[in-house]
Amino acid sequence: MANRLAQESSPYLQQHAHNPVDWYPWGQEALDRALAENKPILISIGYSACHWCHVMERESFEDAATADIMNRHFINIKVDREERPDLDGVYMDAVQAISGSGGWPLNVFLTPKALPFYGGTYFPPVRAYNRSSWREVLHAISSAWKEKPHEILSQAENLTAHLQNANLFGNSQTSDAGISEENLLTMAQQLLKSADTTWGGFGQAPKFPQTMTIGFLLRQFHFLQQKKDTASLPFAPADLLKQAELSLQKMMAGGIYDHLAGGFARYSTDARWLAPHFEKMLYDNALLVGALSEAYQLTRHPMYAEVIHQTMRFVQQEWQSAEGGFYSAYDADSEGVEGKYYTWSKTELEAVIDDAEAARLFCAVYDVSEHGNWEETNILWTPVAVEEVIAASGWEADAAHASLSESREKLLAHRQQRIKPLLDDKKLLSWNAMMIEASCKAWAATGESNYLAMAEKAAAFIEQYMRHEDGGYFHNEKNGLAQNPAFLDDLACYVSALLWLQACTGNTDYLLNAGRITELIFRDFNDNESPFFFFTPAWQQDIIVRKKETYDGATPAGNSVMASNLLQLGILFNRTDWTERAIRMLAAVQQAVNRYPNSFGNWAMCLQTQVYGMHELAIVGPNARQMAAEVLGSFIPNKLVQQTVMPLDNWPLLAGKPATGNTLLYACKQYACQQPVSSVAAFLATLQ
Repeated sequence: MANRLAQESSPYLQQHAHNPVDWYPWGQEALDRALAENKPILISIGYSACHWCHVMERESFEDAATADIMNRHFINIKVDREERPDLDGVYMDAVQAISGSGGWPLNVFLTPKALPFYGGTYFPPVRAYNRSSWREVLHAISSAWKEKPHEILSQAENLTAHLQNANLFGNSQTSDAGISEENLLTMAQQLLKSADTTWGGFGQAPKFPQTMTIGFLLRQFHFLQQKKDTASLPFAPADLLKQAELSLQKMMAGGIYDHLAGGFARYSTDARWLAPHFEKMLYDNALLVGALSEAYQLTRHPMYAEVIHQTMRFVQQEWQSAEGGFYSAYDADSEGVEGKYYTWSKTELEAVIDDAEAARLFCAVYDVSEHGNWEETNILWTPVAVEEVIAASGWEADAAHASLSESREKLLAHRQQRIKPLLDDKKLLSWNAMMIEASCKAWAATGESNYLAMAEKAAAFIEQYMRHEDGGYFHNEKNGLAQNPAFLDDLACYVSALLWLQACTGNTDYLLNAGRITELIFRDFNDNESPFFFFTPAWQQDIIVRKKETYDGATPAGNSVMASNLLQLGILFNRTDWTERAIRMLAAVQQAVNRYPNSFGNWAMCLQTQVYGMHELAIVGPNARQMAAEVLGSFIPNKLVQQTVMPLDNWPLLAGKPATGNTLLYACKQYACQQPVSSVAAFLATLQ
């Protein structure tokens, strides 16, 4: 018999709709019942692609005896962390304060007033992994609540006060102590020290893509290679490019990359990028496409373009809805087994390829063996350069590549007949915005017009399906139903995407909308005590702490995205108050970025723009669209582009620039422009 979650739109909540646990969705009904019955609340948070969430569900939440304990002693609430990242953020902070670590599933015990007092992540059904069993935890919490409630209430109040105090970062008004190139060099040096120079990436397993750190290294190489004297630097600029490329190339070669369909899994469980947690997330693929696009612009190595095309094809075919919005994720599991959809036995692979010599070549290239390279099965990866394997195989290069391509097509067609992992088909505003921006970057780097069309279609979807009547936006949408008010990262990422769309198309409607949304952010998310913005709007009532997110994690913090946005919007709208706000944000965070650049990758790139300055690029005249495409195709990381085919004197950067006759390109800084030129080559030369 279904519980209340059957009425929810979230695929994750629906996965739990037939548990014997009396689950509630987060809402007033559950909170009121907890107060009326004076029962503690269990809030269990996860997401649809989470492997260990599925494990705990099978072991505990589907068990009738365990569910009976939960139902008698607790008010049980299930939350999709992707629908309510605000709740997840607060209660994750609580568990990290209690235990020193966090993750999902996140299981937190709250007082009837929703204040946290105890929690953890995965609990096994019997004592194991040096952890108490789930039933032991339930009995212990229930007994403690009955026998010493005053101690628990005191603990909850102290923990909540700690969470509120921890959120005061940036409240002391730090002055600009001099953001300099020396700071950037120190950060780059720290990153090189933490780099894995054999397998790429930073640190050891588990390994995440860390695309923002890679972006920082690409940019820093670009800025330093323009200097005449680099002998005094603490490292060779080429080391930065080498580590960024090594990281991208090892991910592209690893099992974290889907060599048949394209697209990347969320992270690798090992240092070599071989064995991923197999879930595919929209945001990872958006950020990786962006990093690959910049690497391709900088180096013109065709391998990057190939993976961009494969990943963008995957995103369009598998994740872009008919209406234009992008779905969220594919699960790690299928048929209850992690990675089953993606892995191969050698026998099955040989039967599908059905050509002994072609299969032998494929197995050699993709490290397929009888005993397997992961848990007695095979993940496809290329630990040795493909050309090296071909050279040793006796195959002629062109014939070998043709054979490998044919084998991949056969295997993909066969794989598509398997039971697919669950698709999480909700659309999230922030993740859609990241994919819009990535599509613009892929178009700029490769010139593939379809990518820009994907971006514009997704933006139209957001405006039609995720915007409310009062001009604000919803956080998530599924099947025509939009829910939950947008959070800071939703609006900040969407503003960033709109800035990219206006640069690529010249359509100032995108820019006007970006300015309008920025005003909304100041109205609803502003903090008068610090330069940072709150994660939740001022009028939201159902959260115990209004957080200000500053760390760049798997996705950029809404505040770091806003700092970047305000640096651009301040110029585009001639709003010095917006520019000054961005500078205050950077000044407040710079010491933390200097110390921990791995945790502040997007902030680090903002600091680069502040140190090296913004190139204000105006392209005016009948061929503005074509010339802008050429300019955007070049690696100019600290650029702001406005283009128009007609006079637009109402925009500060375009004012006084005639749009008749030859198309002219203006390179400016703080609206002071060099003599315009009429060729892209001459224009790019002026930027060096």
